[in-house]
Amino acid sequence: MVTHNVTGQFNVKLNPIEGYAKGIDGVNLGRMSIDKTFTGDLDATSTGEMLSAMTTTQGSAGYVAIEQVVGSLVGKQGSFVLQHFGTMDKGQDSLILNVVPDSGSNELAGLSGKMVIRIESGVHFYDFEFQL
Repeated sequence: MVTHNVTGQFNVKLNPIEGYAKGIDGVNLGRMSIDKTFTGDLDATSTGEMLSAMTTTQGSAGYVAIEQVVGSLVGKQGSFVLQHFGTMDKGQDSLILNVVPDSGSNELAGLSGKMVIRIESGVHFYDFEFQL
């Protein structure tokens, strides 16, 4: 199977939404909606939800998220789901961002891959390594 690498920009809008758990002992548990617009070889929009935990230590936190991406990838139409697992340890971040297996539809059926998010001068970029 051929591995493809594409890069582009995206805009993201996060909004707080009502969550079940609030957190105790200085930990703030939050829930947010995710709305993204991707440009470049991934020409798509996504919607999803994020759960986060902010600690009392500056720069230490964690989050998980699920978002469904709908649009075109290198000209192929369909949708797929991205799963996030992110942590920050006193400012050092780590993010695992993978395509959920068997979540691809239509011309994106069978898609697998992983994404890296970069923020440079306030602009969000994605680097998407995938197999189709």
